[in-house]
Amino acid sequence: MTKEIAQEYLNNLSKTINELDVSGVCEVATILKNAVQNNKQIFVCGNGGSAANSNHFVNDLVYGIAKKTGGGAKAISLSANNAVMTCLANDVGYDRIFLEQLAVQGNPGDVLLVFSGSGNSPNILNVCSYAKENQITVCGFLGYDGGKALEICDHAVHFNIRDMQISEDLQLVVGHILMKDLCSMLAS
Repeated sequence: MTKEIAQEYLNNLSKTINELDVSGVCEVATILKNAVQNNKQIFVCGNGGSAANSNHFVNDLVYGIAKKTGGGAKAISLSANNAVMTCLANDVGYDRIFLEQLAVQGNPGDVLLVFSGSGNSPNILNVCSYAKENQITVCGFLGYDGGKALEICDHAVHFNIRDMQISEDLQLVVGHILMKDLCSMLAS
């Protein structure tokens, strides 16, 4: 049974990668390059596995693209600080854990990247709406049908599959593509 499960998973992953609209990845790459060149903040967030992926991507932005000490991007994961997140969840509600952080740290011209399997989590939708209202560019890495976030995002990379794990796998794949693109920009 395991061989069949593995083969089905890999077939679905491969099919989704091959059907991915790379133009969305290129749009996000341009947004990130401009942010890095203009010394803007990049904020990243997600829930569950997508939170882990947002932390991973921030690591790639802060250190992974750096060619020298201090050469990385100004990037913050809104999913990383347990004390802040649990305080906000307790005091103002889980649906505002990302919005409240962005309201303190974000400025017009900054970038928000949201990682969401469904595109329908209230905390993701709230932070996207706040960002748009405050001139912060919103980019989404979204699975399933993209959910409501697909309509809110300025730019989206959509993984058109109803599978959370494959959606999360592809968040990392696209994150690494973007990292390599930023590395090539900084090397030139």
